[in-house]
Amino acid sequence: MSRNQSRIQAIAKIADRAPKLCAMPRPLSEIWASDVFDLATMEEALSKNAFKAIRKTVKTGAPLDPATADMVAAAMKDWALSKGVKFFSHIFYPMTNLTAEKHDGFIVTNSDGGAITEFTGSLLIKGEPDGSSFPNGSLRMTNAARGYTAWDPTSPAYVMYTANGATLMIPSVFMSWTGEALDKKIPLLRSNTAMDKAANKVLSLMGETDIAPLNSSCGAEQEYFLVDEYFANSRPDLLLAGRTLFGAPPAKGQEFDDHYFGAIPERVQVFMQDFEDKLYKLGIPAKTHHNEVAPGQFELAPYFEAANIAADHQQLLMTVMKSTAKEHGFLCLLHEKPFAGVNGSGKHVNWSIGNATQGNLLDPGSTPHDNLNFLLFCGAVIRGVHLYGPLLRAVIASAANDHRLGANEAPPAILSVYLGDQLESVFEDIKAGKLLEKAEGGVMDLGLSQILAFDRDPGDRNRTSPFAFTGNRFEFRAVGSSQSVSGPLVAMNTMLADSLNWIAEKLEAAFSDGKDQTAAVIVVLQELMELHGNVIFGGDGYSSEWHTAAVEERGLKNIPTTADALSAYKDTSVINLFESTGVLSPKELASRFEVYAEQYILAIEVEAKLVIDIATTKIYPAAITYLSNLTSASSSLSSMGINLENTGIETVVSEANAMMAAVSQLSAAFEQHSFGSKEEHMKHCSGALCSLMLEVRKHADALEGLVDDELWPLPKYQEMLFIK
Repeated sequence: MSRNQSRIQAIAKIADRAPKLCAMPRPLSEIWASDVFDLATMEEALSKNAFKAIRKTVKTGAPLDPATADMVAAAMKDWALSKGVKFFSHIFYPMTNLTAEKHDGFIVTNSDGGAITEFTGSLLIKGEPDGSSFPNGSLRMTNAARGYTAWDPTSPAYVMYTANGATLMIPSVFMSWTGEALDKKIPLLRSNTAMDKAANKVLSLMGETDIAPLNSSCGAEQEYFLVDEYFANSRPDLLLAGRTLFGAPPAKGQEFDDHYFGAIPERVQVFMQDFEDKLYKLGIPAKTHHNEVAPGQFELAPYFEAANIAADHQQLLMTVMKSTAKEHGFLCLLHEKPFAGVNGSGKHVNWSIGNATQGNLLDPGSTPHDNLNFLLFCGAVIRGVHLYGPLLRAVIASAANDHRLGANEAPPAILSVYLGDQLESVFEDIKAGKLLEKAEGGVMDLGLSQILAFDRDPGDRNRTSPFAFTGNRFEFRAVGSSQSVSGPLVAMNTMLADSLNWIAEKLEAAFSDGKDQTAAVIVVLQELMELHGNVIFGGDGYSSEWHTAAVEERGLKNIPTTADALSAYKDTSVINLFESTGVLSPKELASRFEVYAEQYILAIEVEAKLVIDIATTKIYPAAITYLSNLTSASSSLSSMGINLENTGIETVVSEANAMMAAVSQLSAAFEQHSFGSKEEHMKHCSGALCSLMLEVRKHADALEGLVDDELWPLPKYQEMLFIK
């Protein structure tokens, strides 16, 4: 079957496809966390003392003794076996944005050759995958292979099912034999510890005496596209690169604004509900789902959780989303820009700081001018974004995310902070050395008796800001849809810890000078605003005026590509930041640069190879076949004295020749290998390779609008985006 025939048949099959038959879900109260070995389950399975010990570890990070670990392991095994489990896996998160798992059986043999199930505390605590076979940035040499996984008791174990079995999944950290972090979880846990320690200093200076352990929280909004598998299987670019490298814009895209919050297609709705039931069984609090802006694009938003749990759940959510989509005949695309000309996908990370005693420290309350703790913590965020904006850009850098940052659909690659009118006014008053009462948002009253009046927020939202305050949290809007949230959370926690340590030093000095609490806070925040207030911006982040003013007047950096961004990992201030807080050693930080640079290079090179292959073996032959048909028809008609005019033959020939000339240039650029450094190689990818791929695409997309539709080998945008 030719490619074009495959495409045509796919359209027919999809048009007749019915939603997958799914059982009606059971009530939430029955299924919630039913596949999770959480504290509620442990309380029933463990002795009172053992449960108290593990609960303390989960809640406060206190050490767990080996005897208790043995009891937890035995209870975990019994619980898992009762669910049909035969294998267990330490699941971990290497520096790839993906998950990794190594499965082991509960089985051991005795001296008589019989088989028994066994799972001890030592097996629970430690696993041993190959430490050199994962990206490690030269932390491990090929001949130094030993690596360890270690159980993270603060993140609950759970069961994952297949059609004929089940596996106990144990969230774990991953480290080298010499103790360096090879994953994303260890830095996240360290960053939270650093933030907790620094926050304690500030709160103690502010007179707080009962201070529970502090934690950052995260709620990550997940955007994604769904494409029918029949189309996806005919698109090698989607299968291997996660995005379309070719595709002419359809006659209709998103310009009518008719998809956002529109009626969800039935087949998609069935998928969503099936997917969310699976999430509920795994204790993942999926809260909101809806159509996103682009056709074929959707969003799922979970409720916020502690950062470590949220990061684990995000990784699990992406895995379950893709596998469930496959069950429903879809390919789930988490790429940041799978389709040109329509909105790409992000993962807005909602981030806040709090504990059980002081509550959410980023909640201003109704009178933010009186909430000194809030002002200090909010000020710490402002300082952190200003000082470490390039780092925040680096932790969201990828070949995929470069396609959306700075476009009129996503926050620009300039890190600024949006506070809203009320808070911005408060901090401007502080800069002037005073604190004045601010007006509240008032009441929304439409003058319609049947519509109940409600309190209006004191400020609007700003969707063009990459780092926006949204009422009681900050929303890091520039994070990419396919990315782990751990990297952004590590950066935010660590910059906050640094800023809180700075604030603590300044407060101590102000109190030593005899200032009262309010005066001391004003003095500290006044200095902070003088030094770092330039990062606050409430206008249109998409405008060219801001792009100019941000750089030339405010001294902020515009960092458009990953090739530009990753150098932040080598900056002395960033090295000192991570070393001083104990989050990453210089060696561990250097490894991140190496791994992420290599991932960027490989991603671009895979795309370049695909562009060359698809253009040469699919698009060019289709154009030649069309030309052959045209010339044959024209010749036949000419023999009968009929001349065809405006056939477009010359245009097709011109575009086909231009495309193959660009392919030849791309092939030559791809073969270039003599680079003096990773930075130089990345610049080659972001410059020469990306620009030549766009040149090939320009002519290929022009051919799509010229060549006979029945000959075109690739499913088109109008089919993939609109046929569900």
